[in-house]
Amino acid sequence: MHKLITPIPPFKLLRPGVVLPLLLLFFLWFSLAIFADPAQKPNSQADPVVFARKAYAETLSRHKKDARDTTAATDFARACFDLAEFATNSAQRADLADQGIAASREVLAKDRDSAAAHYYLGMNLGQLARTKGLGALKLVDQMEKEFSAARELDEHLDHAGPDRNLGLLYRDAPSVGSVGSRTKARKHLQRAAELAPDYPENPLNYIETCLRWSDRNGARRELKALETAWPDARAKYTGPTWAASWTDWEQRLKAVKKKTDEPSRAIESPRQKD
Repeated sequence: MHKLITPIPPFKLLRPGVVLPLLLLFFLWFSLAIFADPAQKPNSQADPVVFARKAYAETLSRHKKDARDTTAATDFARACFDLAEFATNSAQRADLADQGIAASREVLAKDRDSAAAHYYLGMNLGQLARTKGLGALKLVDQMEKEFSAARELDEHLDHAGPDRNLGLLYRDAPSVGSVGSRTKARKHLQRAAELAPDYPENPLNYIETCLRWSDRNGARRELKALETAWPDARAKYTGPTWAASWTDWEQRLKAVKKKTDEPSRAIESPRQKD
């Protein structure tokens, strides 16, 4: 699975008041970069930039051909998000995000019950947030709103993507001045793992979170379940389109197994109070 994250300047060079928001954006977008369904991403044998550009051009053409086609619009919104992952500067990323946001809102103007439109609106708002510096914090609440709306309409979308997004958002955001909440993070990450336990991303997120919060017993319990389900997941998510995802998942599985075997210690001092 590709994680293309815009590098953040060294924290030691920043003013103290700037560090927290940038940490939020870094952790937030480390998480959101993995939300899109890998089955619709380029395979490991293809050039991902070429693939993303082709998908963008094709979906834009379909969207322009029939502006009333809500499926074409949501497909285009997704393609905007995917191509924005390869943006080389903030202006390019913001332009693609704005196009995705506009397409999503066009759908929602016609159909407020489109789970996909809410979902990809949230995703593209996140891309826009990456270009806004301190101004990005005001977009977090909008992202939370859109992912929550998508969850209410279709919690199974993108392998329980709404709960996965919300869980990571609540986990990685500070509680002071933002939406961070251990209680909410645990609730949504656990729900994603319950809804799509055969999708390795979900249990891996939950196990990693347990380890971050020193819940070693919980991590071991979930790890045992994941290892039991691993062969079936291997059989289900197969082929070249899943190759990059499996490389990522196997590395993370190895890492969490190593951590659960380490002597007990405080793995992380959580920022959240609840």
